[in-house]
Amino acid sequence: MSNYSGSHARGIQAARLTPDAYAREFADCAPPLTTTQAVIEAERCYYCFDAPCSRACPADIDVPSFIQRIAQSNDRGAAEVILRANVLGGICSRVCPTETLCEQACVRNAQDGRPLNIGLLQRHATDHFFANTGKPLFVRGPETGRRIAVVGAGPAGLTVAHHLAIAGHNVDLFDARSNAGGLNEYGLARYKVTDDFAAREVAWLLSAGGITLHADKTLGKDFSLAQLRASYDAVFLGLGLAGVNQLETGDAEPEGVCEAVDFIADLRQCADLSQLPVGRKVVVIGGGMTAVDAAVQAKKLGAQEVTLVYRRGEAQMKASEKERQWAQLNGVTIRLWAAPLRFEQHNNQLTGVTFSVVREGEVSDEIFTLEADMALKAIGQTFDSASVGQTISLKHGRIVTDECGRTSLAGVWAGGDCCAGGLDLTVDAVRQGKLAARSIALALTVSDAANATSFQEHSHG
Repeated sequence: MSNYSGSHARGIQAARLTPDAYAREFADCAPPLTTTQAVIEAERCYYCFDAPCSRACPADIDVPSFIQRIAQSNDRGAAEVILRANVLGGICSRVCPTETLCEQACVRNAQDGRPLNIGLLQRHATDHFFANTGKPLFVRGPETGRRIAVVGAGPAGLTVAHHLAIAGHNVDLFDARSNAGGLNEYGLARYKVTDDFAAREVAWLLSAGGITLHADKTLGKDFSLAQLRASYDAVFLGLGLAGVNQLETGDAEPEGVCEAVDFIADLRQCADLSQLPVGRKVVVIGGGMTAVDAAVQAKKLGAQEVTLVYRRGEAQMKASEKERQWAQLNGVTIRLWAAPLRFEQHNNQLTGVTFSVVREGEVSDEIFTLEADMALKAIGQTFDSASVGQTISLKHGRIVTDECGRTSLAGVWAGGDCCAGGLDLTVDAVRQGKLAARSIALALTVSDAANATSFQEHSHG
């Protein structure tokens, strides 16, 4: 039986594939190592002193240490090394661009072009841990009586909340969506994170205690930054990027045009993929990871043709070489040096997308039109600063922080994609969250010491 049970129907339709095909298309794109494979791969490690791979990891994981434990068949010990450095080490093992970070720095890469598969080794250790967590890895310290508000339950916010809760502080974690996890829950390709792993990792993180999750609560709507500052000892903002860049076509968009981030979020939350409609001919506009994820998943949902169009060259694409190759392997056509000019329509239904050819960085008069009944826009996301008002300094539209995550507003820290200067990666959000948590904890300690000194002086006076 053909996979494409309805793929030749015009328009945007659901149920283009057979049930078995949906399961096959959206299965794990990088199956885990077997125990034997993991041990063999781990034994290739030189266990370098001051290892370049560890220095290349934004989360400061001691890579040789956890790999050595895998070689010794001590998977829980390996997971402990990983999760103590990166509490979201499980999801990072699936989505971190290891080929440009730790694996690129691996000495074997320079030696024979075959770096250790650090990402899959990390996944092996964390998968074994989450299959049987056993004795709690983290135990909360004594209650401090301090209360911290964390706004945004994405990677940065979860990291901050975890570290402060383990230190004995009480954390109220607010998120605008119904589920915690941020991009890990809503923004990743379904085939990259299967079996509700993102949700299971969050549930484990929250199980240590000290964190109260408040879902469907939005800063600027349900509460203000001023209210948080008045009610809590510290505030952390991990707001992510809620806005999207707009195309300057000048015309109202017809039906069939939507944001790639919304398309991906719907995929992530859909219980039955046969209910999710997709076009017959899909055009994706953009050159980043979101564009690739949207394009590949549109093809996997049964689209007959998917074309990803980017206004610059391959070298300027934010999507990695690995991601570009993955897109082409899955039948996505990539067209470069073309800028969107307008959406073609009939009776407010999308019929195509017209592009201008770009030559030497400039838009030319030459145009071409791609037939399409669905267009997905993936031209970048923006920080919605309305929620913080005019109170916090911004740079290029994002929050300015120092090296410890402090904003220009006293008592307020920030981290993750909403901040200027980050890498827009889960692992970098974890790094920022760790730094902010340490800074907040230190600030609270200094405050406690100052209060104690003031009390002693007052009582002796």
